[in-house]
Amino acid sequence: MTTPTTPTTPPTPPARGRRRAPSRMERAAGRAAALQRPRVLLALLLLLALTCVMLLDGYLRAEVGGDQRVRTGASASDVPDDVLDGGPILSFPGGQATTVSVPDKTIVLTFDDGPDPTWTPQVLDILEKYDVPGTFFLVGSMVSRHPGIVRDLVEQGNEVGVHTFTHVDLSYQSQARVSREIEQTQLALAGAAGITTTLFRAPYSSQTDAIDNYSWPVYESLGADGYTSVFVDTDSDDWKRPGVSKIVEWATPEDDEGASVLFHDAGGERSQTIEALPKYIEKMRAKGYTFTTVSGVMADQQPTGAGPAGEQGLQAAHHEATGATLYEGKALVAAVAVAEWTVPALSVGLVIVGVAVMGRFAMMLVLARRHHRQRNRRRFSWGPPVTGPVSVIVPAYNEKECIEATLRSLARSTHPIEIIVVDDGSTDGTAEIAESLGLPGVRVVRQANAGKPAALNNGVRHARYDIVVMMDGDTVFEPDTVRHLVQPFAAPSVGAVAGNAKVGNRRTLIGAWQHIEYVMGFNLDRRMYDLLRCMPTIPGAIGAFRREAVLQVGGMSDDTLAEDTDITIALHRAGRRVVYEEHARAWTEAPGSLGQLWLQRYRWSYGTMQALWKHRRSLTDKGPSGRFGRVGMPLVVLFQVVTPVFAPLIDVFTVYSMLFVDFRAALLAWLAVLGVQLVCAAYAFRLDGEKYRYLLMMPLQQLAYRQMMYLVLIHSCVTALTGGRLRWQKLKRTGEVGTPAGTG
Repeated sequence: MTTPTTPTTPPTPPARGRRRAPSRMERAAGRAAALQRPRVLLALLLLLALTCVMLLDGYLRAEVGGDQRVRTGASASDVPDDVLDGGPILSFPGGQATTVSVPDKTIVLTFDDGPDPTWTPQVLDILEKYDVPGTFFLVGSMVSRHPGIVRDLVEQGNEVGVHTFTHVDLSYQSQARVSREIEQTQLALAGAAGITTTLFRAPYSSQTDAIDNYSWPVYESLGADGYTSVFVDTDSDDWKRPGVSKIVEWATPEDDEGASVLFHDAGGERSQTIEALPKYIEKMRAKGYTFTTVSGVMADQQPTGAGPAGEQGLQAAHHEATGATLYEGKALVAAVAVAEWTVPALSVGLVIVGVAVMGRFAMMLVLARRHHRQRNRRRFSWGPPVTGPVSVIVPAYNEKECIEATLRSLARSTHPIEIIVVDDGSTDGTAEIAESLGLPGVRVVRQANAGKPAALNNGVRHARYDIVVMMDGDTVFEPDTVRHLVQPFAAPSVGAVAGNAKVGNRRTLIGAWQHIEYVMGFNLDRRMYDLLRCMPTIPGAIGAFRREAVLQVGGMSDDTLAEDTDITIALHRAGRRVVYEEHARAWTEAPGSLGQLWLQRYRWSYGTMQALWKHRRSLTDKGPSGRFGRVGMPLVVLFQVVTPVFAPLIDVFTVYSMLFVDFRAALLAWLAVLGVQLVCAAYAFRLDGEKYRYLLMMPLQQLAYRQMMYLVLIHSCVTALTGGRLRWQKLKRTGEVGTPAGTG
């Protein structure tokens, strides 16, 4: 049995009943499974890391935890009058609120909202040209994204202050959020320039008379921690983009007064600011003004000899970052750098995956419809009817629950067959059960436990007829299955035929999910591959082969865990045609638990990768082998490895958008994709004559089952990339699948 969308062969079912000592093979499989647990954890960690990177990027852009509220018109009754009427520099020495004014004919140039990679370097060039210092109040998220600009800014002799991490109005935030906004910005400064600062400016603040009862406790708290809050005397209002002359006019203080002047070097289009700044500096110098920083003003207010002077005094608010602060800051900057590169790459990947997924759906629908019309038209024929007897090979290892139903279904075949049961060292009496049934045409061949490929090869050696049918020991055939399955061999070019495997135990939720997957896989994927003549897999549950073709390619190989995919590709490369016969139906027992399903699909996907790697030379071969390499190999890699590996991006971005961007738009996009999938599934169900009621399970399948399949594939990729080896693993069976009439 194999999944319709992942072309490999399922394991042989184990026995279930009284307790017994595990066999050597089962003990080895148990050890192999234990070795895989770290890789499962690594796969989960990779997905978690991806989610964390996206959350970090969203936080940096204020999409995660963003708050656009700005408080206006609140009372200031709790704010001291000498603060409301005081200067723009507010500190709390000894716990007492104190304000400092800028001396006459002195300008403190302050810039908010940076650093910006476009505008901040231009501002720095102007300041350097005129030998003027500036005080930059930086947003932590921008600092972490553009650390190089901050280093240049500090090395040039400018001063920096904290402008929060995400530019939120702190009067609305909890004390914990306020602390986090400040601390994270300090870490970003430490990682970017190796410093911390004692200067702070609140977003949306202006003059001190705008302090209200909600923001005052924030300033008091920060003052108690040693921060100096900086306000403005004169606002250029450059963010309004009123024109260069207006910016210069509005930034100019009256009556030769000193001023803390506000400009912006980020937060929007700042070309007018860049044009106005030189004009403003020249105008103020012509009026006899000098330029300094916030620290320069505070140093001038101290008694002679009490504070720093010169260039160091202009940066007195800076402190060297050391110890944990420095290393945590560097780690933050490094993590942001990863996010800055990763998220855009993931966005491009999302577009590619989305286009590939939708293109695949469109291709499957078009080709599946064409395939159905070709194969079901009245005049279609493979050639003269194939009526000769065939050999049916049933490899069996501890199949006591299933073997009787399997053999009795074959005994009702309308096509003449011989049945070869190859007992692969069973310890539960499987061979004895097969012999005790007394069914005509049944032969039991015993061998020491050697694995499924060896059992199939042994069956081929014992086969009397030119056509051999291979099936699993947990599978049930309809009476006409073999007859339908062998008819394509009327065409001499056909070397193998894939049948239509169906889930028999579909009444459970997990079974219903797999039923949807099987119907879509066999009625869309395989039809598409058939028309393109690059069928990647003949399912282990139901497949037929020319005996000579099997021998020509060396039989079933145990080089991979996907012997069915391996031999299918080998037949293509040998010039044999592989086709799909939709009317040859087999009913198989799918895994009944998530744990068993994980083990099965993990083996399938890993085995598929092994088979693709084994036959990688087909990409450069000539003739039939090259045709499969140039058509089938890329399709299988794209649709069954690459796209599923990156498909979680769609879900991660969807959840991200629902939570932090636009819930309605994201939900509508997800529903649109689900709608396309439902259309495809409904068409597949129509082609197969299935009941549509199972499609009610599809939304839940997309939310739960599909995510598990993604993790399984990622787990397989991790195993392949780390050089791990996976042994064949048996799954537990119940033997509940009987005749097709019992499946509902």
